[in-house]
Amino acid sequence: MHVAGFDSSDEEAAEEEGEKPAPLPLSWLPLSPAYSSAFLGVCSLPGCRFKDVRRNLQKDIDELKNCGTQDVFVLCTKGELLKYRVPNLIDAYQECGICVHHYPIPDGDAPDMTTCCTILGELRSCLESNRKTIIHCYGGLGRSCLIAACLLLQLSDVVTPQQAIDSLRELRGSRAIQTIKTYLKLTCALPGKHRS
Repeated sequence: MHVAGFDSSDEEAAEEEGEKPAPLPLSWLPLSPAYSSAFLGVCSLPGCRFKDVRRNLQKDIDELKNCGTQDVFVLCTKGELLKYRVPNLIDAYQECGICVHHYPIPDGDAPDMTTCCTILGELRSCLESNRKTIIHCYGGLGRSCLIAACLLLQLSDVVTPQQAIDSLRELRGSRAIQTIKTYLKLTCALPGKHRS
């Protein structure tokens, strides 16, 4: 099978040998009390085929559909999608009826304040409409966790930046919010927030 010029024979060979790909590592961030029934999903890049990672795009999208995903926020750049061998990811989402919100942010970087506020506004609109929403970058650790942490700060007057970071690290692992740039963006995200 060929998709946009990329050979997926590695995946087919693995399936023939009886190897079953691991489920997409998807974590659900509870957003109560702001949204009593809403959870925000955070995951790594579906379909990624890079170095030792060999995911199957269609199976990953099927998993997202099966869990009821309606909206996905993609924070990877088009160059990253090409590098990680999922150049048609956005089209694949749309073909499956998943609404795509694409905000390309270079890996290791943080969005400017205007872009961050736009993303948060769209995220909140999805959640207020009870739409099951996923956010991802490449690893689901840096950019995705930064946006999720900013959302936690926006939804609560009592959560500190460090508490938001701790929540995401508990959810996604110790490498969440991993660069100084994303950490500084988060601690400066909302004026008037306590910085501890």
